[in-house]
Amino acid sequence: MMNIHAIKSLFLDTRQHSILACEALTIEDANLQAATFTSPPKWHLAHTTWFFETFILKTFAPRYKPFHAAYEVLFNSYYQGVGEQYPRAHRGLLSRPHFDEVLTYREVINQVMVNLIEQITHPEHAIIIERCLLGIQHEKQHQELLLTDIKYSLSRNPLLPAVFEHSLCENNTPSPQHWIPFDAGLIEIGVNTGELGFAFDNESPKHHVYLTDFSLSNRLVTNGEFQAFIDDGGYQRPELWLADGWSAVQQNRWEQPLYWQIHEGRPMHYTLFGLQERHDDQPLNHISGFEADAYANWAGARLPTEAEWEHAAKQQVKRQDINISSIDVHPPHNARLLNLYGHCWQWTSSAYRPYPGFKTAKGTIGEYNGKFMCNQWVLKGGSTASPDNHLRASYRNFFYPEQRWQFSGIRLAK
Repeated sequence: MMNIHAIKSLFLDTRQHSILACEALTIEDANLQAATFTSPPKWHLAHTTWFFETFILKTFAPRYKPFHAAYEVLFNSYYQGVGEQYPRAHRGLLSRPHFDEVLTYREVINQVMVNLIEQITHPEHAIIIERCLLGIQHEKQHQELLLTDIKYSLSRNPLLPAVFEHSLCENNTPSPQHWIPFDAGLIEIGVNTGELGFAFDNESPKHHVYLTDFSLSNRLVTNGEFQAFIDDGGYQRPELWLADGWSAVQQNRWEQPLYWQIHEGRPMHYTLFGLQERHDDQPLNHISGFEADAYANWAGARLPTEAEWEHAAKQQVKRQDINISSIDVHPPHNARLLNLYGHCWQWTSSAYRPYPGFKTAKGTIGEYNGKFMCNQWVLKGGSTASPDNHLRASYRNFFYPEQRWQFSGIRLAK
């Protein structure tokens, strides 16, 4: 268990990082919500505060009085056990409370939380610290969502504004593709509670999986390789697609990955740094699971399973190729499996389901992960927007296979 000083410091640093992530935004940006699957930055700041207030302060601080009675509804994301939720599709309509009020809300909760963390004689202090650590990691997840959400919302603006200043790296030649073989055998995936210091409940428990011989591509699929799929009529060939994927292509009129466009005859893509030239050698990003699966079929390969990806990742030197300082930085070419972490989430073919022996936590907090283990696919790795301590082999991200506003790409398997 971390000492009290370290927990308090981690709590305050995490809370401050969320504010820093919004520094480049305008007040108008803070309330943008371009689609129902996104949330405004201001809502993310308020919801992560609501989490600490709801699951720690209201339960373990007997003298605590709620900051605002309406916030229980306005900033409840999906916790049915807490009560009513404001409709997700309408979060962008919450011009009030205004931004400064949300910042005040955060400051008040921060102070009360610090006071509670320091009460080492509290009879439930161990549970308070455990919940606090969960709240910290929950906020780190929302820091990533905040960036992906605002990117999508700003991409709907014809001005294609930049959030951050950035200078592109030179267009380098990618590593030649080759296949890394892995032997069949009984392997372990997942983690046991307490093994990593912190892991989400959906990563547990550790269990055995039998794998047959398989190979993984040493690198991610590039923009140029996916362009070849497009040029070969990939979006017009139903035989390459799952039935639901083909329906998504037809309904959404997909013709290329999200954020791709041609500007003045040049291939471009929208980024958090504005409209940028799209290089063929860059790893592909922002595609759905359905597009990833169709591309794999076209390439004569398949998507890896969750167990294959995790087993292969654990064979690598720990996090040797992480570089999250820039979306366009290339990984070192001497890494065995390049871009395992820190560029984009990598789709697997595995359904997001509970591991054998998985148990949800008691009470409303148990709604955190377990209730979503239906109709979604697992992604592994981590993106440029991911918190550093979430870049681990056992981490299980999950999205519906038609979603593509996240930083998601492809690593092929055979």
